[in-house]
Amino acid sequence: MDHDEVPSTPRASFRKFPGQLSGVGKAIGVLTSGGDAQGMNAAVRAVVRMGIYAGAKVYFIYEGYQGMVDGGSNIVEADWESVSSILQVGGTIIGSARCTAFRSREGRLKAAHNLVQRGITNLCVIGGDGSLTGANIFREEWSGLLEELAQNGKINKEEVKKHGYLNVVGMVGSIDNDFCGTDMTIGTDSALHRIIEVVDAIMTTAQSHQRTFVLEVMGRHCGYLALVSALACGADWVFLPESPPEDGWQETMCTKLSENRARKKRLNIIIVAEGAIDTQNKPITSEQIKDLVVTRLGYDTRVTILGHVQRGGTPSAFDRILASRMGVEAVVALLQATPETPACVVSLSGNQAVRLPLMECVQMTQDVQKAMDERRFKDAVKLRGRSFEGNLNTYKRLSITMSGSEILKSGFNVAVINVGAPAAGMNAAVRSAVRFGISEGHKMYAVYDGFEGFAKGQIKEIGWSDVGGWTGQGGSILGTKRTLPGKYLEEIAEQMRTHSISALLIIGGFEAYLGLLELSAARGKHEELCVPMVMVPATVSNNVPGSDFSIGADTALNTITDTCDRIKQSASGTKRRVFIIETMGGYCGYLANMGALAAGADAAYIFEEPFDIRDLQANVEHLTEKMKTTIQRGLVLRNENCSENYTTDFIYQLYSEEGKGVFDCRKNVLGHMQQGGAPSPFDRNFGTKISARAMQWITTKLREAQGKGKRFITDDSICVLGICKRNLVFQPVAELKKETDFEHRIPKEQWWLKLRPLMKILAKYKASLDVSESGQLEHVHCGHEEPAAI
Repeated sequence: MDHDEVPSTPRASFRKFPGQLSGVGKAIGVLTSGGDAQGMNAAVRAVVRMGIYAGAKVYFIYEGYQGMVDGGSNIVEADWESVSSILQVGGTIIGSARCTAFRSREGRLKAAHNLVQRGITNLCVIGGDGSLTGANIFREEWSGLLEELAQNGKINKEEVKKHGYLNVVGMVGSIDNDFCGTDMTIGTDSALHRIIEVVDAIMTTAQSHQRTFVLEVMGRHCGYLALVSALACGADWVFLPESPPEDGWQETMCTKLSENRARKKRLNIIIVAEGAIDTQNKPITSEQIKDLVVTRLGYDTRVTILGHVQRGGTPSAFDRILASRMGVEAVVALLQATPETPACVVSLSGNQAVRLPLMECVQMTQDVQKAMDERRFKDAVKLRGRSFEGNLNTYKRLSITMSGSEILKSGFNVAVINVGAPAAGMNAAVRSAVRFGISEGHKMYAVYDGFEGFAKGQIKEIGWSDVGGWTGQGGSILGTKRTLPGKYLEEIAEQMRTHSISALLIIGGFEAYLGLLELSAARGKHEELCVPMVMVPATVSNNVPGSDFSIGADTALNTITDTCDRIKQSASGTKRRVFIIETMGGYCGYLANMGALAAGADAAYIFEEPFDIRDLQANVEHLTEKMKTTIQRGLVLRNENCSENYTTDFIYQLYSEEGKGVFDCRKNVLGHMQQGGAPSPFDRNFGTKISARAMQWITTKLREAQGKGKRFITDDSICVLGICKRNLVFQPVAELKKETDFEHRIPKEQWWLKLRPLMKILAKYKASLDVSESGQLEHVHCGHEEPAAI
């Protein structure tokens, strides 16, 4: 087998790269424009490597449109090594600049001349709506600009004919997530990481001194960062441009802060978007809020303005994967484009790469601003999309202050339990369930130490303030065990009867799923189990059937990515070194595969794609070849159960032996550090939202049956709640059985396997990319949605 051939994939076959996608004879220019965002480099890397892989020439255009206008050394052909070691770097290595010259026709004429000289007729623009609008104007004027250049004697008629049309594909790089039509913009998730790091740090100092902190985050026109960070840290109040506080908010806010203080809450966090306004469109500043709190309440209050810290630092695992996928899709879109193809923006819809008409998205983005200017704030929230609206409603629901007398009692008791291994984000999910349940009038019970604790009667009522500050806590405060309920069914039924449990919410991994099946099967014997039951997936392995994502997997993925970054850094000091890294996941290769994509690894061994000694040999030869270039380090990830015989030690020894004289080898088993640490913003937000949705479902089920003495025995009353593509879906556990490989504890179908070829292509292997899902230009019907992401 040739050194850069990739083993066949019996469990995951991919369509061959079709002929029309050949980039031979084509040239692509890539530029970053406007404000920088973490992940832009990952996008540039993907465009360069995918372009070269398809046979096209790829050019860096330095300093955005300014470089395109100036030409010369600002437009340089890139090679494979040009984008080595940039995946983990924040900002943009090719620079970004505001450019007034490009706004004039004269400037665009110069830019067109510079591109034609190099044969560039495909443009990949990574920036905000202004940058993308500029690119579209350039595309529309292209043929006229070429005619003018020919008349001026700058180019000949042949060149006009040869380079007759310009293709433009955009990717949105903006930490504000303010572009309609896109699920998430490049840099948003990383900016949330920066904000949450600061909030977590501030919370410790604020608690020491009983302080109130006012935090100002970016978002001149969009409150997404403020809203999601408020959800993720359980802030007391949030100010957004799209949803100003009602008149008289000063009184309401101060009352809430003083009530929280009376409940022995030692800190108050108020988050303000920099573009926050009141209902009259007048700015609300962080200093104003501070002065209000000090004057009215006399609290020790501090202001922290995060500023450009939010744009800095290394990109999160999510942003690297998002940018890599979008970069590859952008190249595919450019190579499939015809003269009639309108400029499009590449986006992610759920788990699918999609193309959207650029100008439709720009128009919708401008419509949001128009609605705010005209004080149509409800319309502005709706235009931002279902997800933004959902976040806002969830935040309002979980942050209300209610005294016990205000809540109408429902008469239902709902229990919450954690099952399986701990996963970051579990506590955020419990907090959300408890507060949502209380706001619905239910009495909420916490079950400690899983099903074992349930059987022993370790059950206590849990109140609103008991879960304060839980969103940022790692692990499981309730305690969790892997024990299944099967041998405790009598005792669990007895406890359900004793505490009059009307419904059960289970938060956990594959054991929780198996436990739900056992409880379902026991309903015939124990009528106490005939209550609504729903499971929310929470496991670092991301192996629960019925959901594309599990709470905790994103945090684990970031831990793996951070570790790989550090390891690569140590390898750069010692030339010619290969690291073999073992990740968790049981038989599920999600962490190894996605970790490899986010860290820029050379190979990832997973159970779902069987491999043999020839494949290992091919990978060693590939690395040997790589060491002859300027990139003298290697990274190989191995899922813990990918093979019974090809263990981490075996692979390490094989690589050490075969690489003698060329490279040396080190191994690293990441172990339980993948389960620990503070949850990522995604896991906090996902846990909060999915748990609130589960409680909503429980409430609906209970109310529908109220007064009818109904026993819940149908399949649809015992479900797994998962995220599928972009929707939260309740699936009866009985129906999921046929989709499960019980022996290996994984779903039979896993969406992320289609990303395998992407990792290989970006690591310079020959692989076949399935482009059958690409090529459809989708029209935008509503504002951006969150995917599989936040």
